[in-house]
This record gives sequence, structure tokens and C-alpha cells, in this order.
Amino acid sequence: MAEGSITKKVLAYSLKELMKKRPLSKITVGDICEACEMNRKSFYYHFKDKYDLVNWIFYTDFFEDNRQRGDDMTPGDALVRLCKFFQKNKDFYRVALQQTGTNSFYEYLGTMIRPVVSGRLKPYFGRDEHFNFYVDFFVNVYRDALARWVLDGCTIDAQTYVELLYKASAVVGQLTPPKKN
Repeated sequence: MAEGSITKKVLAYSLKELMKKRPLSKITVGDICEACEMNRKSFYYHFKDKYDLVNWIFYTDFFEDNRQRGDDMTPGDALVRLCKFFQKNKDFYRVALQQTGTNSFYEYLGTMIRPVVSGRLKPYFGRDEHFNFYVDFFVNVYRDALARWVLDGCTIDAQTYVELLYKASAVVGQLTPPKKN
């Protein structure tokens, strides 16, 4: 394993341990470095801030966890895997999702699901001049629903939760728009 990868994993482990004890908003880069006896220069060589580290943890853990499962999954299958991953790691992601704003994991999650949502909507709205509105709408709906589910402790199992999301989305698709005046 390359030295840079080892350093990133040590920093990630330290942050995960700190997040077991306090909210992300109360953890500084200095705290992370002190916990793993590393200097700030090493941290900033790999990450721009603590939020970048959280996002790296998600990307690395989720995609390593799902790498060997193949690329032939449907968006629904991908969403179930994402929810199972969050359910398995709910304590970490509950803390990560409490922080919102620039560079936060909450924002990063929206960035990660955007291409999937865009791909799913393209056959329906791809030529519509308001395509980005529809994408933004559904990215916000799914991200907020996922965040709320994780913050509430993932009390509904992942498979059932995804089925409920799809059922709710189907109902929205059947709504009749208001009449024009």
C-alpha cells in the first residue's frame, strides 16, 4: 500500500474515532492530527479540510464495498446498496449529515447522486428547457429523504425504504398539474 494511502487511512480512522465522541462541527483539523500524531501539513497535503476527508471516507468505503459486485445493477439496486451501506455505517453518517453547507457531506451526497438522477430523467425530460429544474428537484428530494432517514437512525430496513421512495416518486408522476388561467 502506498504511503499516501496509509496516511489517508490513518487520518480517516482518527476522524471516525473522534466522531464517536462529538459532532463534526466540534472537531478541528488539529484534533484529527493530534489523535493520530500527525502534523497539519500532512493533513493538508491530502485533504483541503475535514469535510473533504469525510467525503473521501464515503467514496473510498462505499465504492470499495461495492467494487466487486459488478456494473450491471439498476439505479434501484444502486439505491438499495447505498441505503444498506448507510444502515451499516449509520453512526458515522448520522454525525456527518448533521453538518450542512459548503463542502459538507450533505452537499457531496447531492453531487454523487446527481448523475444517476440525471440519467433516469433524461428519457422523460431530456429535451425540456427546464431539464435542470427537474434534476435539481429530484436530487434535493432524494438527498433530503436519505439524510432524514439516516439522521432518524435508519429505522426502516434499506430494501423497504427504497420501495417506499419509488412508490412516492410514482405517485408524484401521476399528479395532475394545475390548469392554466
